[in-house]
Amino acid sequence: MDITGHNLQILINHCVAAADAMAYTIVRTAHSTFVKETEDFTCTILDVNGQAIASSHAFGAPWVNCIDYGPVLKMIDDYEPGDICITNDPYSGNVSTHTPDVHIWKPVFYDGEIVCFVGGHIHNTDVGGAVPASLSKALNEVVQEGLRIPPVKIIKKGKINEEVASIMRLNVRVPDQNWGDFNAQIASVNIGERKIVEIVERFGLEGFREGIEAMLDYAHRQAQNAIRTIPNGEYFFADYADDDGCGTNPCRIALTLRVFDDSVELDYSGSDPQLSSSLNMPTGGHERHCLVLIGLMYVLTAIDPAIIPNAGTLRAARAILPKGSVVNCEAPAAVGMRSLTCVVTQSATFGAFAQAIPDRLPASAAGGIAIVNVKTFDRDGKPVMASIGPVSGGGGGTPTEDGAEGLGGAAGFLRNTPVEVNELEVPIRFLRYGLWGDTAGAGRFRGGLAIVMEFEVSSPSTRITARNRDRTVFAPWGAAGGQAGATATIIKNPGTPQEFNLGTLDVIECGPGDVIRAIGSGAGGYGDPFTRDTELVLRDVQQGFVSSERAESDYGVVVANGEIDVVATEKLREGRASASSEDFFDFGTHRNDFERTWTRERYSLLSEFLTETPVIWRQFAKDQMFAAVATMDGNEGNVVEQMRGLGNDLTDRYPAIRTEQL
Repeated sequence: MDITGHNLQILINHCVAAADAMAYTIVRTAHSTFVKETEDFTCTILDVNGQAIASSHAFGAPWVNCIDYGPVLKMIDDYEPGDICITNDPYSGNVSTHTPDVHIWKPVFYDGEIVCFVGGHIHNTDVGGAVPASLSKALNEVVQEGLRIPPVKIIKKGKINEEVASIMRLNVRVPDQNWGDFNAQIASVNIGERKIVEIVERFGLEGFREGIEAMLDYAHRQAQNAIRTIPNGEYFFADYADDDGCGTNPCRIALTLRVFDDSVELDYSGSDPQLSSSLNMPTGGHERHCLVLIGLMYVLTAIDPAIIPNAGTLRAARAILPKGSVVNCEAPAAVGMRSLTCVVTQSATFGAFAQAIPDRLPASAAGGIAIVNVKTFDRDGKPVMASIGPVSGGGGGTPTEDGAEGLGGAAGFLRNTPVEVNELEVPIRFLRYGLWGDTAGAGRFRGGLAIVMEFEVSSPSTRITARNRDRTVFAPWGAAGGQAGATATIIKNPGTPQEFNLGTLDVIECGPGDVIRAIGSGAGGYGDPFTRDTELVLRDVQQGFVSSERAESDYGVVVANGEIDVVATEKLREGRASASSEDFFDFGTHRNDFERTWTRERYSLLSEFLTETPVIWRQFAKDQMFAAVATMDGNEGNVVEQMRGLGNDLTDRYPAIRTEQL
C-alpha cells in the first residue's frame, strides 16, 4: 500500500488509536489512584530503534511521550516472542527519569521479525526508599530513592521472571498496589501488540515500515514549518526554583534560544551546577532528551495544534546540556524531584520564545505542582499509601483570553482525584477543595486561579509528602503589562495557635486532628489590567475570583453593592496612565530584589567559575559564593574584579577545588 497523503493520515490515526487502547486498559485496570485517576502514565508505539512514533492522545501524561527508548533496547541481548522488559533506573540509558517511573516495553513480532515495540511507563506511588512516596528534595543520592531495576526481562517468552518479581514486591511499602499497577501495564502492552498486528495486516509489512518513517518525516516537516514562523535570532531567559534543596539559595535554569530558519538550539549553559539534592535531571546529555524539550513541544503545538507529537518533531531541535549541571547530572546524584526542575525549564522555554513571538504565547503558567501523598494507617492498622492529587494553579493569561482555572500549562494533563475517591481510600476528611481567590495575576486577560486543598488527618503516625513544592518565593511571571501571579503556600493547622507555614518543606509529620491547607500559585496575567473589560472584572468579583479591593487596586474597577460604580471607575482609570514599562515581563518583587544583587553578568561569572570546578565541589562552591556576595556593600566597583577576588579567595582556602582564575 502506498503510504502517502490520505493513507498516511489513516495510519497515523490507527497508531494513535492503538496507543489509546493501551491507555484505556491502564485506566480501567490500574490499582493506584495516581494512575487510574490522576493518569500519570504513558503508552507509546516505538519503531525498532526505540523512537516514539505515536502515543495516546486521550489519556495519560503527554510530557514524556517522546522519550527515546533506544539506549535501553540495546541493553537487552536478544528478544523473543512473549518477552516483556522493565527498568526504572534513571542511569540506565536515561529513559526512566526517576525511580517511581517504571517503564516496560515489548517487541512486536510479525512473520518472525520485530516490526516495532510497544511500551510506556506508570508512576508508582511508592517504590521504597528513605521516605514515603520515595521522593524528597532533601535526598542526595539515587540509592535513597527506592528500588532500582536495571533493564531486564521481567517476562521471558510469556513466563514471569519470579526472581525479579519477588525483589520488586519486597522493597516497596504497598506491594499489592504496585503489583496491581504492574499487571495493568502488562495488559496494556499485550493490547498494544494485538493492535499493531492488526495494523500490519491491514497495511502490509512493507507498507507499515514505510509508514513509520513517513510519520517521523511528516512530524519533522511540521516542526520545521512552525519554526519558520519565528524570527531568527538569539533570545535569553532565566527562571528559578525557590531553593536548590540544599539551603536557602535558588536553583537557576538559564536558556539561550537560537532560531535558525527551520531549526532551533536550546543552550542550557549557565544553569546551576549539579546539586546535592534531588532536583537534578538525568538526561545523559542527550541533545533531544524529552525532559529539556517538553517546553519546545508545547510551543510548537501552540503555533500549530495539528502537529503530530512524535520523535520526528524533535529532529528540528538540539539541546546543549553541560555535563555535571542540574540539567545533566552524573551518578549517583539524586533525581527524584527532576519534575520540579523540568517545570522550571519549561517556564524558561516559554519565556525565551515569548520574546520572539509575544503575540502568540501566554504569560507564565502557575508551575509549582505539589503532588500530595499520604502514608497512614486504616482502622485495622493496615498501611495506606496513596496520592490524593495535584495542587497547582491555572494557565497563564493569553493574548486573547484568560488562562485556564486551577490546573493549566505544564500541569494541564494531570486530572484531579474526586474527593469521594480520596476519602474512600484514605482515612482523611476533606474540608475544602476548589479555587482560591485573588491568586491570579492581573491582566487584560488574567491568569488562571490556584487550587486550594485542605484536609484533616485521622490517624497517628501519618506522613504527608508534598513533592515538587515550588513557587512559594519566585512568582509566575506576567507578560505584556500583565502582573505576576500569587505565590503558593502550605500551612499546618491554619487559624490555630499551632499554625505553621511549611515553606517548601515536602515531608510533614501529622497526627489525628492535624489539618493541612495547601494553596497553589496563581498564573501570570497578560496585558495591562486597566484595559480589562469592566464587565469581566465584575463577573470575577461576583464569582469570588477577585475581591472588590483587588478589583479596585489591580484593575481600576470600583464595585459597590454588587455593581460597577461607573463614575468612580472612569475617574480611577483616567487618573492612571496605561502601563508603559519597558519591561515585557513582570517577575514579582522577590525576583526583582534578587536580580539586583545577582545580575545576569554576575551569575554568568559564577557559572564560569563553577564549570571549572570538580563536580563534587560545585554545590559547596556555589553556596560559598552566595554567602560572600551577600556580605558585599553597595559600593562594589568592578563586578568582574569582585567575582575574581571571591573565586581566588575560595581557591586559596580549598586548594582541592583547583579552579582556574576568573
